[in-house]
Amino acid sequence: MNLKNKFYMKKDMKKVFLRSFGCQMNSRDAEIIAGLLKAQGYRLAAKPEGVDIILFVTCSVRQHAEDKVWSQIGRYKDTGPRKKIIGLIGCMAQHYKEKAFSRAANVDLVVGPNDIDKIPSILKKLSGKKLFETKIWETDGLARPAHMYHTGFYADKAHASVVISEGCSNFCSYCVVPYVRGVLRHRQHKDILEEITEAVAGGLTDITLLGQNVNAYRQGNVDFAGLLELVNNIEGLKSFDFVTSHPKDTSGQLFKAMAGLDKLKKYLHLPVQSGADRILALMNRGYTRRFYLELADKYRKIVPGAVLTTDIIVGFPTETQEDFRQTYELVKEAQFDAAFIFKYSPRPGTAAAKIDDDVSRQEKERRHKLILDLQKDISKRKKCVKK
Repeated sequence: MNLKNKFYMKKDMKKVFLRSFGCQMNSRDAEIIAGLLKAQGYRLAAKPEGVDIILFVTCSVRQHAEDKVWSQIGRYKDTGPRKKIIGLIGCMAQHYKEKAFSRAANVDLVVGPNDIDKIPSILKKLSGKKLFETKIWETDGLARPAHMYHTGFYADKAHASVVISEGCSNFCSYCVVPYVRGVLRHRQHKDILEEITEAVAGGLTDITLLGQNVNAYRQGNVDFAGLLELVNNIEGLKSFDFVTSHPKDTSGQLFKAMAGLDKLKKYLHLPVQSGADRILALMNRGYTRRFYLELADKYRKIVPGAVLTTDIIVGFPTETQEDFRQTYELVKEAQFDAAFIFKYSPRPGTAAAKIDDDVSRQEKERRHKLILDLQKDISKRKKCVKK
């Protein structure tokens, strides 16, 4: 669930408007920030009008996402004693650091993903300063304190997202996540179970386990399949699922666990990104086309009623017509229930950014439309069959 739309609270002297962009991890971060601020007496507003503070929880995965945030920030250039405090939070904050102040002079605080627990104290400092003279940035954190996951605040009153791991160590060549969220770190399984138990006690009986690569989870002698079993055993929990998985860390063991756990939804989001081995190697994905298709087939054979969705990137640097054809054919063969299809966007600092972005915008759009139309037909047909 994206929190860019709404937090509803009563009127108070310090009102905060939060807007999140991008993935479910960002939405959960926005909830955590909301809970931390609420505990300090701040009130959360549904609209930016009339508030004292606006915080943007941001995404750096694609250029379009960043451009949208800068555009939103540009709307709040008011000055004077009633100036709003503007905060850039999350991945973009980590990406730009103090340079964000040059990009948008009205930004007052810049806080990276691993420093969001500091936001209440930062706002307290800013509230007692002249905003035109004070800028604060915190982007040096390496890990998050466990307590910040236990604020008890969730925007949805029936569903909760629970982070099981932070960061990523895969270093896919197109992806900025390891650079802005850090390397992979696993939360203590006991702390995860405690958070879920607290959420269930509060009436949230549907849970999504979150991570950049959830199925790489291992803490002590508990691996991801073991964690799923522990979650399944929580009393009062009705259903749960997880996102996102990486093919190289996915196996038949996970599928058997999925098949045998009664509360676990039979849903797997397994990004393939490309159907061409040459492009997969350039992306540093760690698997081949054949491996992925065999994995998808095994999943459907082991898990009854299995739903499979994916991510695809078109127009990766040097992607030829033949490379694209192989991706197109993979989509036809895999028969995904749904797919998120993206046009490649160079991200500064990544390995792929060093390769000439030689596929034209028009060609990316053409390839995007072809895959999108194909997937729409597949999804429509599969829905009809299920009915």
